[in-house]
Amino acid sequence: MLRHLIIAGLAIATVLGSAGPSPAQVHINLGINLPGPPPLAVIPSTPIQYAPSIDGNYFFYGGEYYVFSNGQWYASRGYNGPWVALAPEFIPMPLLQVPVRYYRRPPAEWRAWHHDAPPQWAPAWGHRWQERRQGGQAQPRFEQREERRDDRRDERREERRDDRRDDRRGEGRR
Repeated sequence: MLRHLIIAGLAIATVLGSAGPSPAQVHINLGINLPGPPPLAVIPSTPIQYAPSIDGNYFFYGGEYYVFSNGQWYASRGYNGPWVALAPEFIPMPLLQVPVRYYRRPPAEWRAWHHDAPPQWAPAWGHRWQERRQGGQAQPRFEQREERRDDRRDERREERRDDRRDDRRGEGRR
């Protein structure tokens, strides 16, 4: 009897464990329905491009599209979405430094701000988001990918060096 309970328990654990939790991503419809990728213009002295022909705050950076709408940033790999909301600490820093003049639909409170300066994000998001970013707890998605790629590349190089050293040591002993 005990043996049957143990086997049944393991079977249930295996089934539940294999299902596993999947990260939920909510895709948001921002009402952006373009027939093709929009023409982009480079924002001077930045790696950011924006879409001057789109009636919205539409940007391109690091292989991803970004939209700022209703006080929230959204990102997508495709020009039409699907769009995913971003937490403030995950927005790439170059986007946060884009001058107000390149926002085609700036929020009303931005109208009094200097148009050649970036928006004042801290009043809207508080200082905590900047502390998390500066403390290394969060980095923009693109920068995280690049960092992981560099780390993997360095690890592979070290492994190859170690293998070559081991091969040389083995040859000398024969």
